[in-house]
Amino acid sequence: MRLSKAAAVLAALVMALGAGACGGGGGGTSGTSGSTETGVVGKAKREKKLVIGVKADQPGLGLQTGSRYEGFDIEIAKIIARDLGVDESGIEWKTTVSANREPFIQQGSVDLVVATYTINDERKKKVNFAGPYYVAGQDLLVKADNTAITGPDSLDDKKVCSVTGSTPAKRIQTDHPKAKLQLFDAYSKCVEALSQGSVDAVTTDDIILAGYAAQSQFAGKFKVVGKPFSKEPYGIGLKKDDKSSCEKINEILKAAAADGRYKAAWDATLGKSGTPAPALDTSALTNCQ
Repeated sequence: MRLSKAAAVLAALVMALGAGACGGGGGGTSGTSGSTETGVVGKAKREKKLVIGVKADQPGLGLQTGSRYEGFDIEIAKIIARDLGVDESGIEWKTTVSANREPFIQQGSVDLVVATYTINDERKKKVNFAGPYYVAGQDLLVKADNTAITGPDSLDDKKVCSVTGSTPAKRIQTDHPKAKLQLFDAYSKCVEALSQGSVDAVTTDDIILAGYAAQSQFAGKFKVVGKPFSKEPYGIGLKKDDKSSCEKINEILKAAAADGRYKAAWDATLGKSGTPAPALDTSALTNCQ
């Protein structure tokens, strides 16, 4: 009798351990179907939440007013989240600056970055990119009465402001070393410095500069030189090993271009400046790593 009781206890213990080993939702599994989706797609399905890194100081693209974020990048992020199964209420917006986008992705502080994030080979060593969803060009913002700066070849000995860790700043350093580069952590500080006359020009992507120039407090004070001297393909950044989520986001961008949501996002934000929506070249979407 004692042996039977011991055997029964042992059998119950084995069953309990077996059930514990089979249960749970760790390792990227979703529900009881045995799905092994991981990364951004897996988290979106399991938790119905995403943390998305965006800019907070770029009018028309990513601008924070109080607790509200608005702009083209914000609308693109909402489209992606929605098609991954996450409502706007499930998005946590996290302000990023140019210098912390890769660290935020690598450390898991954000799931995605949609923040005028230029795709380039150096960054692709650290993170994965979906997109591009827009191709900008580097340009210069100067005071409206400035006739001395007409393009990048007239920057020698001029004080040019950009943002630490940004592609435009690096291009000035390498291609125009005689310019006196002033670096801040946000373009809004560069624009304020230009307004005060402590720098001669601000450089970043043309569409960002146009957004600043159009702000009511700067109306008529600035102009964009209008001679872009680069191509800046904006991508959606995510962890380097999350290839499947990257490919899924590219599919979402294709769908948004086809069904009109991409154009609607532009028209509601940057389109208000009078600039027509560009055609999204879906054939140019990146090969996810």
